[in-house]
Amino acid sequence: MHPLPRLPRFRFVFASVLLGLSSLAARAHTPAQEMSDAAQNLLAMLSPEQKAKIGFGFQDAERVNWHFTPVVRKGLPLKEMTEPQRYLAYILLDSAMSQRGFMKVATIMSLEQTLGELEGGKGPNPRDPENYLVTIFGDPAGKDPWGWRWEGHHVSLNFVITDGAVVTNAPAFLGTNPAEVKVGPRTGQFLLGVEENLGRQLIKSLDDEQRKVALYDTKAPTEIITNIDRKLHVLTPVGLPVSKMTAAQQTTFWELVHEYTDRFRGELADQDFKKIQTAGLDKLTFAWAGGLEPGQGHYYRIQGPTFLIEFDNTQNDANHIHTVWRDLENDFGDDPLAAHYAKDHAPAAPVK
Repeated sequence: MHPLPRLPRFRFVFASVLLGLSSLAARAHTPAQEMSDAAQNLLAMLSPEQKAKIGFGFQDAERVNWHFTPVVRKGLPLKEMTEPQRYLAYILLDSAMSQRGFMKVATIMSLEQTLGELEGGKGPNPRDPENYLVTIFGDPAGKDPWGWRWEGHHVSLNFVITDGAVVTNAPAFLGTNPAEVKVGPRTGQFLLGVEENLGRQLIKSLDDEQRKVALYDTKAPTEIITNIDRKLHVLTPVGLPVSKMTAAQQTTFWELVHEYTDRFRGELADQDFKKIQTAGLDKLTFAWAGGLEPGQGHYYRIQGPTFLIEFDNTQNDANHIHTVWRDLENDFGDDPLAAHYAKDHAPAAPVK
């Protein structure tokens, strides 16, 4: 068997296709077990210097130090891994994502080259499809809580595993710049186009009375409102309750929600979706700000008691998308972690 060659950066998307094929195989283990196995396999291949970069204590403040802009990050970059190590890192990513979600992440990473070409090398930040970092918090082989992060420009995925279960996959950010590629060999590619188009389809399907409730501002915010807040605060629940939508509008709404939940592998997506459904339609709202036509800056959010979705497309002449999925109860696994420590690390009762 011939060894796999090192893939040039502009061919990264083809590596993602190859590795994404693993999603087609039947899932034999739980998400938590597959994440643990994948993280341990990656760690076993690293040098001591690489392990020092990738590993942090679970309680380290770095675990909640998340970003989606081109900042200096802590962790082990793909570009500092060997080819076999890089494939093992992709397998860790695959353990969390659906095939569609995996491809979205990989394509966003590949867009760094396109963005660099559009900027002519004169942008404020170097663009590098391999400048994405894996960071592991705690021991994936142990019994205590642990977590991991996959992060770089326009991608931030955060996971926490406790008591043999994935207790959170939030916050989860995906963005694209350009949102729609308009020049070059990738002209017409619109990676987050479903999120964009379904949102617009929904707001434009509303009648005048419905739209008065859903359209809360004629000007869109220039960024997702929650930004990189560590502790998520519930936004004002403006917008149209889903219970006030027609059956056809509700169908579009659920298709839009699924586009976010289904970025993750089936078990995690089902877990999130069931929590949304149990809230009741009267507690779910859809809100829009900004213009209704392509090329006009716009923003929407979907909110319920347990979750928040934000979508913003205002920058670069409304051709630069930011999206985020956040868990209102459980960002970074806060609630399950508190329960775990209360149960397993409570002080012993005094001896009488």
